[in-house]
Amino acid sequence: MTPGFKITASTGLHKGDRDYQQDQLALISHARVNGCILGVVADGMGGRSGGRKASDQVMMTAKQLFERFDPYTDDAPSMLKHIIEEAHLVIKLTAISAEEEPHSTAAMFVIQPTGQCFWAHTGDSRIYHYNQTQLVKRTLDHSYVQTLVDHGEITPEEANSHPDSNILLGCLGTEADPPVDIHIIPQVCPGDVIMACSDGVWHYFSESELGEVLCSMPPKEATVLLMETARTRARGTGDNLSMIVVHIGAL
Repeated sequence: MTPGFKITASTGLHKGDRDYQQDQLALISHARVNGCILGVVADGMGGRSGGRKASDQVMMTAKQLFERFDPYTDDAPSMLKHIIEEAHLVIKLTAISAEEEPHSTAAMFVIQPTGQCFWAHTGDSRIYHYNQTQLVKRTLDHSYVQTLVDHGEITPEEANSHPDSNILLGCLGTEADPPVDIHIIPQVCPGDVIMACSDGVWHYFSESELGEVLCSMPPKEATVLLMETARTRARGTGDNLSMIVVHIGAL
């Protein structure tokens, strides 16, 4: 419970049509401060055990740093950036002692008891902010096809079906430091919906479709419908799916 609004949330995780699960997620309430939550989605890559090790490391790092975080005195964007940088370093160290090449995306947000929301991401796992079915803001992927969209060479709709849509320009565990984009929502308000998800979910929907479902259903029902629809539309070729849905409601 937070001053002026309430939070309801749901998570969903499915291995899709893959043989194993490399996506991981966490939705954590702060241990000491009511109304502060952290959501994290990580899409691991790099062989069966490599990808899972990478996404597990993102979760472990996020939980450790959020445990030490003080919402009233610490800087939330700095914490999110620290999670990404620390996880990146540990994943790189893991790769030295393993034959796999572990990598992971990361998309994470923290909602403060004051109503501020901060998010950070690297790779192509996304965060969406809707209000009353209207898209307010979403992350932009660190991917090859996003650069094509940015340069006007293809449309956002064409990007989803582009044959190179899986090529990332930045993520955790690579030689280069990962790009980190930070966004601030000054004040969440009733009617807001925040969703973090891997590409196994967003790949199969338009932004307007997501908005209609997320804003017209409770979080649990929306999560179930979106994951079932993504599974159907994948037609047996679907990736792992992971998603966190948070609704901001009036008290």
